[in-house]
Amino acid sequence: MTQHEGRPEEPYDGPRDGLTDVSGLRVGHARVAGPGALSGTTVVLAPPGGAVAAVDVRGGGPGTRETDALDPRNVVQRIEAVVLTGGSAYGLDSAAGVMAWLEERGRGVRVGPDPSHVVPVVPAACVFDLGRGGDFAARPDAGTGRAAVEAAAATELHARVETGAVGAGTGAVVGGLKGGVGTASTVLASGVTVGALVVANAVGSAVDPETGVLYGRYFQGRPDYPEPAVHEAARRRLSEALTTSPAPPLNTTLAVVATDAALTRAQAQKFAGTAHDGIARAVRPVHLLNDGDTVFALATGERELPAEAGPLALNDILAAGADTVTRAIVRAVLETAEGVTGPAGHFPSYRELYGPDRDADSRKPDGS
Repeated sequence: MTQHEGRPEEPYDGPRDGLTDVSGLRVGHARVAGPGALSGTTVVLAPPGGAVAAVDVRGGGPGTRETDALDPRNVVQRIEAVVLTGGSAYGLDSAAGVMAWLEERGRGVRVGPDPSHVVPVVPAACVFDLGRGGDFAARPDAGTGRAAVEAAAATELHARVETGAVGAGTGAVVGGLKGGVGTASTVLASGVTVGALVVANAVGSAVDPETGVLYGRYFQGRPDYPEPAVHEAARRRLSEALTTSPAPPLNTTLAVVATDAALTRAQAQKFAGTAHDGIARAVRPVHLLNDGDTVFALATGERELPAEAGPLALNDILAAGADTVTRAIVRAVLETAEGVTGPAGHFPSYRELYGPDRDADSRKPDGS
């Protein structure tokens, strides 16, 4: 997709091609300090007053916090922040730091007569990265979460989102390759913006073993096919890296999809669910018992859905959500430029294996 002047007839990439193209949303990252640490936390901060939110969990081994509060049948109407974190279940403590920061600003569910009487509801989900830096105990805590939300609050509106091995993607691995954080956005013909942010950290692979093409690239026009010799060398190097890694295959891909459209909580739930299709296009196999794949959906409500389309107006947003998640996973892999070697093994980056320029759609399968 490309950008267009004026009102487009087809969707196009947002100005920064990231989650923060959805007005009001900010993103901040923090990394766990220390020589044996390879983990961190990412916070998506909603505008004051919060956003309508939902969640859909498909992985067999999820680690989450406050996801039941997002059920459309339950009382909480809007949330102020979402936390994506490393550290497995231990890392969910990072949400406490975000909760404290919000409470200090009177942001949350009002529960008493005083404006300060609030309970911030901070949904969170974690990826498994324990010990990837060598120190099993080096994982995010409340301080990491606070640092991430402070980083988010310090950004300007529509700031470009930092990607790669940052925040919750610091220790991410995808099928033996170094993973990370990726983001993308789409502006629909209606003017509605849809964005996604992912932490790509999966048991399954993002790479087609037959061609070396990232699976998600098959859904983005003609993919860039590596030369057969380059692909064979890459397969061999990745196989060697996998055999030397003592780490268990415990992972999880996390995503936040968002829109500036006004959605009900039930519509947001559908939005979160269909966004999982974007993970399935980019990672194979997906939603395994080793994974805790979780998608959060946010709707800031600045634009009404086109009334003439009725309830089917949601369809364009659903399709765009899945598409942006796929693109975000591709970018997470491509924009994590360097691999990692440590006590937990060697995790090369895709660019290290296939070369620095793997995102041009220039060659056919035969290499011509």
